[in-house]
Amino acid sequence: MYKILKAEKLADRIFLMDVHAPRVASHCQPGQFVIVKIDEKGERIPLTICDYDREAGTITIVVQEVGASTTKMGELREGDSFRDFVGPLGCPSELVHEDPETLKNKKILFVAGGVGAAPVYPQAKWLHKRGVAADVIVGAKTKDMLILEDEMKAVSGNYYPCTDDGSYGHAGMVTSMIEELVNEGKKYDVCIAIGPMIMMKFVCLLTKKLEIPTVVSMNPIMVDGTGMCGACRLQVGDEIKFACVDGPEFDGHLVDFDQAMKRSQMYKTQEGRAMLKLQEGDTHHGGCGHCGGDE
Repeated sequence: MYKILKAEKLADRIFLMDVHAPRVASHCQPGQFVIVKIDEKGERIPLTICDYDREAGTITIVVQEVGASTTKMGELREGDSFRDFVGPLGCPSELVHEDPETLKNKKILFVAGGVGAAPVYPQAKWLHKRGVAADVIVGAKTKDMLILEDEMKAVSGNYYPCTDDGSYGHAGMVTSMIEELVNEGKKYDVCIAIGPMIMMKFVCLLTKKLEIPTVVSMNPIMVDGTGMCGACRLQVGDEIKFACVDGPEFDGHLVDFDQAMKRSQMYKTQEGRAMLKLQEGDTHHGGCGHCGGDE
């Protein structure tokens, strides 16, 4: 069992947890992820490693309630435990493999959407510790939905919050913030975008036009996390890749986002059934003919 040492609500339906997982903490790098399971029969949920403390043996994860399993996860408190906590999985960020002195001469831009701030943070922190100050754009629907602001400000060269409703920071999408910075004369050698697929798609369309090489961290449906099931299959240029073992980072200008988003809809019905069963509890019987019962 993997004990939760800290559980904190960051925003509506978004939670941060520090989990005691020494073996994962001793080997992980920025950009990697874990797959967690609440109990023996629980769904296996992939979550990005938001932070880690090798000495304390802890991994920090951020959970957003979007379905039955993550809603159950949001109810966990300090002292509770995960049944399984597997990792680190996936490949580390490309930044980890670059020479720190070379990185100091690069202009790096991170673009995060929603809980995409969680996987951006460890990369920006890793760079900060090596004397590299990257610019960070974080977008959310409203000010209340922005997470990890203080942490991000502490490790970024410049921090640019954006809100769709204009309640805080830049009023508008992250793409318009990118355009504004470029129009001001900012030049970037690489952009790293992490967030909803639709956001990453439009960031890549813009950065391709601006000729800024762009890396994206893909978050498709995963089942086993070892490349065996094929659920996280992606078309990247002329090649077929699997996000769990080949990624999660890929050249954003080569990813077929339309195909990836279409594939992500394949499990919507099953997730809806699971959520209905969770909401109805003991009263759930599956007799409506729509949810499929316990099948």
